[in-house]
Order: sequence, then C-alpha cells, then structure tokens
Amino acid sequence: MFVLVNLKTYPCDPVAIAEAVSDVNERTDARLAVAPQAAHLERVAETGAETWGQHVDPIEHGSNTGHTLAESVADAGAVGTLINHSERREKLADIDGAIRAADRADLETVVCANNPAQIGAAAALEPDAVAVEPPELIGTGTPVSQADPDIVEDAVAAAETVADDVSVLCGAGISTGDDVVAAGELGTEGVLLASGVAKADDPTAALEDLVAPL
Repeated sequence: MFVLVNLKTYPCDPVAIAEAVSDVNERTDARLAVAPQAAHLERVAETGAETWGQHVDPIEHGSNTGHTLAESVADAGAVGTLINHSERREKLADIDGAIRAADRADLETVVCANNPAQIGAAAALEPDAVAVEPPELIGTGTPVSQADPDIVEDAVAAAETVADDVSVLCGAGISTGDDVVAAGELGTEGVLLASGVAKADDPTAALEDLVAPL
C-alpha cells in the first residue's frame, strides 16, 4: 500500500514529519511519502523521505511569475506531485497540461477527484494514479471507505474501465490503520491523508498506527 501524507499549509514541522516518514518507511512493507509546501521541498527531500509536490502548473520555462514549474519541483528532490486536490481545483485542460508537465520532469502523478465520474475522466488523461476524495469528508476523521464505500468501489471500476494501469488511491478522513485496510479491501492501492499525521502530537506513532495492520 502507498501512504501519501499531504502536509497542506498546516503549522507543522515538515522536516520532523519527513524524518518520521523515512524512519517508519524502513520498518514496513508499505510505501510512505510526504508532500510538503513547495518552499520546504528541498529540506524535506534531504531527510531521505520520499518527497512529493502538492501541485505543479501546466507551464514550461518562461514568463510565469508565481507559478510552480514541474522541473523546479523535481530539482528540489521530489519524485511526484499531486494535481487537482480539492483545495486546488483545476479545469480538465489544465489537469492534462499539468500531467504532461510532470511527465516531462519525470515526476509521478496522482490526480485527485471528487467522485467516480471525475475519476474516470482523470484516469483517461493517463496519470500514474488517481485519488477519490469527497470534499465534504476531508479533515473530518470519517473515512470515505466507512461513510460511503460505494464511492470507492465505483471509483475503482471507473478507472479500470478507461485505463486499467492507473492506480486508485482513497482519500478524505483517513486516520487509522483500519482505514488503510478498509481502503485496500475496496480495491484501492493506497491512501492520501493529511491531518491524521500533520496534526498529530506524535507523527511517528500516527504513521506506525497506519501501517501496523499491513
């Protein structure tokens, strides 16, 4: 299972969490990664933790003040990037452009979407993975696998229909190892979470709890 921790802009220590990710990753068969803010990418990557960007723009080198260039994310040490998170929504054409930009920089891609129909559309753009995240459950501590498992199963089916090599992740409300297990039982290959680790008093313990049942 892939466990991707998005730090958003929470008031946490990204290096300390990255060190916890790196430590726990060495003691589990799961794959753990962390997505800090762009300004922290290099410091986080230096810990040895698998590092992801939170966003890249559909741009190339040039006059793009204030945008996030995929090559800069890669140069900072990231190996992948989120695209179209519910808190950073994009038009379909821009999602496509961001995937192509990430591909150009050899970054893996996870495209987030709200429901199975959007998952199907995102999968058709051929990212490495898609993540189903009903926005109303984000940050609630109630996982979608518990609140509405049909959404997860339908998302997996939608992705398989258009691109069976695109992995499906489960996001929104993930906070325990049981949530990770449930996500896997519904057909996903990983989870995307944030507050369950980023807001934890002990990020190492939170990560250990997530992977303990695996």
